[in-house]
Amino acid sequence: MFLHVTAVSPIEAYRLRVEFSDGVVKEADLSAELYGEVFEPLKDVAFFRQVRVNKETNTIEWPNGADFAPEFLYRDRQRGQTGRLSGRSRLNDSSRKGGGVC
Repeated sequence: MFLHVTAVSPIEAYRLRVEFSDGVVKEADLSAELYGEVFEPLKDVAFFRQVRVNKETNTIEWPNGADFAPEFLYRDRQRGQTGRLSGRSRLNDSSRKGGGVC
């Protein structure tokens, strides 16, 4: 079974409430993840709040094409149903060169 994002809503600054296809809801703090060419525009909070679920890719996406993989958003460092994501690890190191996390 593949994991999909079904809903997303901005909470504050660089934090999102993310709902997944398995019914789990997570709180994701992406403040430490906004580096690299494609993620730079997301440092503008007004732009960050334009996040949407892309129904074709089943993950979150911004108007400039920046995205994060559902599996990356789902990881919660063993904090239970709702967790705060932190750290600088990503699923795809190529994202540091301007591509999205896939």
